[in-house]
Amino acid sequence: MIPKAVPLRNEALFKLAMRHRSATKTVEESYERLEFFGDSVLGMIIAQYLYEHHPDWDQGLLSKAKSSIVQEAPLAQVAARLGFDQYIELSASEEATGGKTRPSVLADVLEAVIGAVYLENGLEVARWFVLEQMHEAIMRIRGGDVNPDDYKSKLQEQAQAIWRTQPNYRVIQESGFSHDKRFTVQALIYDEVIGEGTGRSKKEAEQSAAQDALVVIERHRQQQNEPARSDEVEF
Repeated sequence: MIPKAVPLRNEALFKLAMRHRSATKTVEESYERLEFFGDSVLGMIIAQYLYEHHPDWDQGLLSKAKSSIVQEAPLAQVAARLGFDQYIELSASEEATGGKTRPSVLADVLEAVIGAVYLENGLEVARWFVLEQMHEAIMRIRGGDVNPDDYKSKLQEQAQAIWRTQPNYRVIQESGFSHDKRFTVQALIYDEVIGEGTGRSKKEAEQSAAQDALVVIERHRQQQNEPARSDEVEF
């Protein structure tokens, strides 16, 4: 049964959008082709919205804003809210390792559904569906912070201000199937590890590691600003 929020009537098309490559022997029977198509539809709709609603933004701002909206995290959140994890079809091994709630898989199936909505209903319905479901992510950048999740840039600013240097990133692990890779990356300052994160690409893993490092820096800053306990006061 198709979720009510999804404007689709063709159950076979919806099931295709939910079928992971691990659950079938051929690419035609998985969501990969629909995901590819839906990714382009999603990008075009968001690009048009930003172009029309922010006439004072230059190409750089528009590009950063688009990237922050169509990235894995907000897409996965929308897919989870729509309950797609209940419909995803995986191999037994993929399901056993938490594949149904994996952000990369959730983001993929949302893009596949967007492609399916376009194929069945055309652009206008697809636009309505995308803008309705991605509203929260779109509103996040409305005030001008066009890349709120660009943790690498924020960490670079912090590293320059505190240590007068730039952070480096190191891949320490690659795992998963060729079509669903996972990378683990460490963020380093002067060869000291200050953050670690994972992602379905090296770029996403670096962002995750930078976010972790920023949390560590902020926690340390708060500790430095805490008043000393009575047994620590020096006279």
